[in-house]
Amino acid sequence: MDRPLSELEAIVRNRICKVCTERTVDGACGLDEPSSCALFRLFPEVAKAIQSVSSDDIHQYIDAIRANVCSVCRDQAPDGSCETRQMVRCALDSYLLLVVDAIEEATGKTFDKSNLGSLSAGSVIQPGPQIQF
Repeated sequence: MDRPLSELEAIVRNRICKVCTERTVDGACGLDEPSSCALFRLFPEVAKAIQSVSSDDIHQYIDAIRANVCSVCRDQAPDGSCETRQMVRCALDSYLLLVVDAIEEATGKTFDKSNLGSLSAGSVIQPGPQIQF
């Protein structure tokens, strides 16, 4: 099912922003500069990267995000490291499983989460294709 980018963004905002740790008590974005949120600043690239993958392996989504989103993000250093990601301040990185699930669900695809047993809730995706537990 094809959905316009604006509709996908609204769906992801609805799912992610309400659980984001940067959210204020009144529900507003608590970032000093809300436009600095990599998830939404680079949302067209995020959506394209996720839609380019057809797999139940989260690592393929991570690889697509690293290659197509992180590589053009102003926060990532030339060596692939990212202080924002390492400080757990990147919403894209922190909420990637929820983002993948929201976009796949919205476009009529299913992401089988049964093979994610080794991932714990709140696990953070670190530089490179590995996940830190």
